[in-house]
Amino acid sequence: MSTYNFHGNVNGPSNMGDHGRIEINHYEPPPEAVVRLAEGLIEALRAEYPVLVGHGEVIRGALMESVGDGGPPNRGRIRSALETISIGAAAGTGSLAFTQQLMHVMGL
Repeated sequence: MSTYNFHGNVNGPSNMGDHGRIEINHYEPPPEAVVRLAEGLIEALRAEYPVLVGHGEVIRGALMESVGDGGPPNRGRIRSALETISIGAAAGTGSLAFTQQLMHVMGL
């Protein structure tokens, strides 16, 4: 806070410290849409990297569990599986594109 003396009345809003405050509303996509992304990832993995399909199924399983119980998804399991896929998937592949979309949508 400034200690500058204005030498007189200060006219203006009493909430001077609130100027420029920006509120950010985080968008949470519907869980079903995220599950569809995971299913697209699994299909891409089947076509491009069959050895990584199990990691896609881990992601879908964690998301389905979340949809079933209404709780948040297990972000640690999902993050780990996505990181493994992103290491194994080459640039320009559908698998990597789905992986990046899931990371973005989930804020990972």
